[in-house]
Amino acid sequence: MTKVALLLIVLLGVAHFATVSRCEEDVTEEKEETGEEDSDDDDDDDEEEDDTEVKEDNGVVVLTDNNYDTFMEGQDTVLVEFYAPWCGHCKQFAPEYEKIAQTLKENDPPIPVAKVDATVASELASRFEVSGYPTIKILKNGEPVDYDGERTEKAIVARVKEVAQPDWKPPPEATLVLTKDNFDETVNEADIILVEFYAPWCGHCKRLAPEYEKAAKELSQRSPPIPLGKVDATVESEIASRFGVTGYPTLKIFRKGKVFDYNGPREQYGIVEHMSEQAGPPSKQVQAGKQVQELIKDGDDAVIVGVFSGEQDAAYEIYIEACNALREDFTFRHTFSSEVSKLLKASPGQVVIVQPEKFRSKHEPASRTLTVKDSTSVSEVQEFFKKHVTPLVGHRKPSNDAKRYTKRPLVVVYYGVDFSFDYRKATQFWRSKVLEVAKDFPEYTFAIADEEDFADELKSLGLGESGEEVNVGILADGGKKFAMEPEELDSEVLRDFVMAFKKGKLKPIIKSQPVPKNNKGPVKVVVGKTFDEIVLDTQKDVLIEFYAPWCGHCKKLEPDYLALGKKYKAEKNLVIAKMDATANDVPNDSYKVEGFPTIYFAPSNSKQSPIKLEGGDRTVEGLSKFLEKHATKLSEKRDEL
Repeated sequence: MTKVALLLIVLLGVAHFATVSRCEEDVTEEKEETGEEDSDDDDDDDEEEDDTEVKEDNGVVVLTDNNYDTFMEGQDTVLVEFYAPWCGHCKQFAPEYEKIAQTLKENDPPIPVAKVDATVASELASRFEVSGYPTIKILKNGEPVDYDGERTEKAIVARVKEVAQPDWKPPPEATLVLTKDNFDETVNEADIILVEFYAPWCGHCKRLAPEYEKAAKELSQRSPPIPLGKVDATVESEIASRFGVTGYPTLKIFRKGKVFDYNGPREQYGIVEHMSEQAGPPSKQVQAGKQVQELIKDGDDAVIVGVFSGEQDAAYEIYIEACNALREDFTFRHTFSSEVSKLLKASPGQVVIVQPEKFRSKHEPASRTLTVKDSTSVSEVQEFFKKHVTPLVGHRKPSNDAKRYTKRPLVVVYYGVDFSFDYRKATQFWRSKVLEVAKDFPEYTFAIADEEDFADELKSLGLGESGEEVNVGILADGGKKFAMEPEELDSEVLRDFVMAFKKGKLKPIIKSQPVPKNNKGPVKVVVGKTFDEIVLDTQKDVLIEFYAPWCGHCKKLEPDYLALGKKYKAEKNLVIAKMDATANDVPNDSYKVEGFPTIYFAPSNSKQSPIKLEGGDRTVEGLSKFLEKHATKLSEKRDEL
């Protein structure tokens, strides 16, 4: 038995040795076949996988940053979908897209159908300005043609075949290209035209471009058509300077050569709707007194009505011109009716502003009247609108805040404002207490506001959890804000608070991170509490970056900004600074932050008029040029790093 066991052990050992030898031979043979050596020195000679290889997925060509350009060489027409793996619309569209690929493969000649994962191929997504999924483009000889039709096999195949025709050419742009040779003639002759001032390198301009062109095409088919134009402000600098263009894109409306700011949307349908409204008259005709009575009884804003004898009335022409410039901020009406003029107690040639019933009080007249004479200027009429459109204590809302309540100081009383039948009495109870104080401070604007509409503002005032039914804040010049200590409101309490503000006895509320204990680095850290001390120091020039910790562009800028700080560290009268604008208040309205990063240069001699960095050159070299161009305190010019 022992001999048998020994024999088995020997046989197993021989078998194991033979197996190991065979494995080594296989590895040796494999190395010989592939040219591999045991030496580590030759690892660098290993063939890398070809990342330009083009693969297919169910008949759809898969393109990447690495293989796109190679694949596109020599291709006449290619259909490309930019998608995101997580996108529900993309997943839903995938089977239809595979059918399209099969159909176009059978075309004569075959037309390639491709897809790009835009979350991975970020270079391609950026090149083609992909901002939503799926985005479909037809590439004709390498040039993109946007596809905005139905996402069906029939519609897409038909469009691709149309573009693939040998004699197909893209339609001419609907947007007019304006230069010094045709600008004045075009805007002076147009009843209305929208003009975009852009810079070719501007990212916002690139995103606007397709929407603007689609809007131009749609508005060109309107009757009468409304033209849209564009000016390359980097080439036509004289035109841009004439109209005060300092940022891109800047949009302006021209009516027979007269310029007006454009404050509408910046996408196709919004532009079309806004310009269609702008093309109509700025004032609507009122023919019956009942129309005005309803507005006064149930309206939410001042009723402005011009009373005239007819369209040929000189006062009517002045009124219409005044309305044109303010048509986005006010609703204007006019009448030639004796019934309406009698109701308003007005004569032809007069403009009347009537407050709705809900905003009337014994402390102010129910209506105001301006007589428009031949000598009355357009600006006088406009000032009349602006001065009297807001009641003594109005209702501030998100929808009217930017139009009615921009003047500072603004005293705001927050509570559950509701003018519906069941709650009107309670709303007016608190409003009456505010009126008693507002009448004695005509230099300030007073308003009531619903606490839910302005919950974030209340929180920033430190009153979000005050426990009081009514809270009060003052929004002052320079972005400063003041909060009344929570206590039950009555007229005297409110009066004391406003008087304390007037006498300068209140301290502003500023959201701020802790003041850094050590702030001697090349880039100074600014917080809410140190903004005035550092940024508004009149002895020093200050370059300040407002950033958000989560912002990718800010993270990318960080090493260059730090290098810039090191470069100018020896300059005693120049500060390179940064501020987390998500964690700190910017207590000065001159430093508006509407995106990240936002960079301002605050010269020592002009702190209230800082210069905003516009453009994409945020390298050390680009920032240095910007800084040195506007510096007032540099001791010497520096060589670039």
